[in-house]
Amino acid sequence: MLWKGGRRSTNVSDRRGMSGGVIGGGIGAVVIALIALFLGINPDDIPQTTAPPTSEQSGASAGMNDEAREFIEVTLGYTEDAWNEVFQGAGRDYPEPKLVIFDGSTSTACGFGQTAMGPFYCPRDATVYIDLAFYRDLKERFSAPGDFAQAYVIAHEVGHHVQNALGVLERAQSGGSGPDSDAVRVELQADCYAGIWGNHAAKRKVLQPGDPEEALAAAAAIGDDRLQQQTQGRVAPESFTHGSSEQRARWFRRGFDTGDIRQCDTFGSATL
Repeated sequence: MLWKGGRRSTNVSDRRGMSGGVIGGGIGAVVIALIALFLGINPDDIPQTTAPPTSEQSGASAGMNDEAREFIEVTLGYTEDAWNEVFQGAGRDYPEPKLVIFDGSTSTACGFGQTAMGPFYCPRDATVYIDLAFYRDLKERFSAPGDFAQAYVIAHEVGHHVQNALGVLERAQSGGSGPDSDAVRVELQADCYAGIWGNHAAKRKVLQPGDPEEALAAAAAIGDDRLQQQTQGRVAPESFTHGSSEQRARWFRRGFDTGDIRQCDTFGSATL
């Protein structure tokens, strides 16, 4: 992906070198629990705390202007451009999300965010949270390298923000689990929305040969079936929360090929 020199979003905050934790509830807790399941983690094993945030550590300013941050800022900027265009086409304003880079743990309006949860979106503060260590896991654990694969992760979480803006994300509260659950439909729609961003990026000619394949590989690598096989040695469709590898790649491709948000109606689709 051609990102160096691209417009950098001003909606990114860097908390690396800081720590804190405040626990919330409601849909935020649901989203964090889904992320834990996405990584094959039992949400009950994630420590919870009601302690107030700790003071800032002396290293809070470290890494503020490094290349990783620039990549995040440009990628978020690309998503802003794409969704501003889509929303304006529908006669609406796009409420741009915030993005927080952290390491280890951080406080959010949805609870205590930790690296083990993977990237996640908190609807209570309209913010995407990401520990960049996840990108190492994406490459080494999930065998999905490449900058466009990394950008797809951000685009997927921004997809949840789009759902929040459209009033869709709240359906995850009663989503349950299983191959036809609302939880899965929420996640597959976010994959499709990530594809719409990819379509926009292609039109802007910032994609390079192999970029779509990187995103497809990343989507497939984090399918419920593949993660369950890796962590449990078996596949249990009744506990799916994000969709299979095939489904995740297919819905991303649908958004990428059409660029049409109307094609991402997973809730109106009889089959996923």
